[in-house]
Amino acid sequence: MVSMKDSKHLDLPKALRHLNRDNRFRSVIKGIGKPDLRHTRNAFESLVRAIVYQQISGKAAASILAKFLAAIPHRKYPTPKEVLATPMRKLRGAGLSKQKVLYIRDLAAKFDSGYITPKKFPHMSDEEIRDHLIAVKGIGRWSADMFLMFSLNRPDVLPTGDLGIQKGFQKLFNMRKLPNAKVMEKLAKSWQPYRTVACWYLWRIVDTRTPGK
Repeated sequence: MVSMKDSKHLDLPKALRHLNRDNRFRSVIKGIGKPDLRHTRNAFESLVRAIVYQQISGKAAASILAKFLAAIPHRKYPTPKEVLATPMRKLRGAGLSKQKVLYIRDLAAKFDSGYITPKKFPHMSDEEIRDHLIAVKGIGRWSADMFLMFSLNRPDVLPTGDLGIQKGFQKLFNMRKLPNAKVMEKLAKSWQPYRTVACWYLWRIVDTRTPGK
């Protein structure tokens, strides 16, 4: 059953107007500008990328992903069937660990079997999609949240387990230590239903000396 609390579409102008009511965010938005949040059409591509990028640097992951794509004959992007038809040794040769190869093959199998059907996502709540994706080996709540935010552009996602988000809260609210999930959820309550956009800014302010500058 789809929760009516989950808005399926991100209205960026409305989100910015909402967040501008927060005195802390007003200067942040003014200093950083509008967020770049794009909808990704290929769900399989997004999830493969999420698996490849787990626990390694962005530069190393980008290199491995490029070799992974080169190892599989394809037109636009490898289909689940094409991934499953590729020998494991070729995928391992791209620099993927044995574990990540198994994760990607499990993901491909679930897409190929119809267990994961992206056409159903618009009719599913955020939590339903999380539960659906976590059934795939190698995809946890963090990866599911990143997919909701950056692939589906769901507007009200708050990944409290993300270190960057924790640091963003710490900096925005001048905290002495990193906040726990309960504290973050309480502080972010006024940002609903646009916590995805708020999080985009939290990640950005971690890399600046003063929020909004």
